[in-house]
Amino acid sequence: MLVITDNHMHLYNHLRLKALKQFRQAGGTHVFLVSLLSHHYKVNPSSGKDFKAMFDEHIKLVEKANEIVRAYSILSVHPAEITILSKRWGIDKAGEIMKEALEIAGQYVAEGKAVAIKSGRPHYKVSDYTWKVSNEVMMHAFQVAKEVDCAVQLHTERYTKEGMMEIAKMAEKIGIRKERVIKHFSPAKIDEFKELGIFPSVIAIGNNVLKAAQQGDRFVVETDYIDDKERPGSVLGPKTVPKKIAELIQSGFDEGFVAKICRDNIERVYGIELDS
Repeated sequence: MLVITDNHMHLYNHLRLKALKQFRQAGGTHVFLVSLLSHHYKVNPSSGKDFKAMFDEHIKLVEKANEIVRAYSILSVHPAEITILSKRWGIDKAGEIMKEALEIAGQYVAEGKAVAIKSGRPHYKVSDYTWKVSNEVMMHAFQVAKEVDCAVQLHTERYTKEGMMEIAKMAEKIGIRKERVIKHFSPAKIDEFKELGIFPSVIAIGNNVLKAAQQGDRFVVETDYIDDKERPGSVLGPKTVPKKIAELIQSGFDEGFVAKICRDNIERVYGIELDS
């Protein structure tokens, strides 16, 4: 069986599980489903423990998803939570809530309920102090991931080599293996990511996957499908990764190359063995 993996997808309030049926019909086999922000679950956290209800709901959804394709759970404490939570609690307490939530996410990973956590820093302009606290939260995510021996996906600002170098140094300081730090929504800059040590999850828009493949096989692929009925098809539709993999094969890349980016790299960075 040719493994075709979407490394980052959400299910929210639009197609829900039907999105995975579309993914499967297009040839997709494996997917990493990432939990959403607190407001998507109508939760107003006052402590990290309030994230448990969100995580539990997400895990139940992933269990249902496994009836369609092979699905894996990633538990997110989205960096935008700092803005949401600070309106009610202030920046310092918001950071503490997020750190506690990350610790709980790590516990779920240790219990086998999820395979990774997600953190990062805001992709929009914030105050210097919010940026400082966000970096502290992200470094705490690295510490949690190191302790439970899992990968951490990152949602960050738009890619720059300087920004990723800064994050790579933070990962080094904590002592987590940099290849277990996965940059979600990556551009096709495979050579630069190899130099940095961070692992790229290439967004499958336009000719990004082909451009990445022309540089090597050290990457994975994602759609960041959001499943929001207000933005149907955003960021990319659920059929996109299988279509882009088919285009790779048509361009002369063999099934061994596909196995490298869709199976071998996934197993390597997440420390898991993909089920067939």
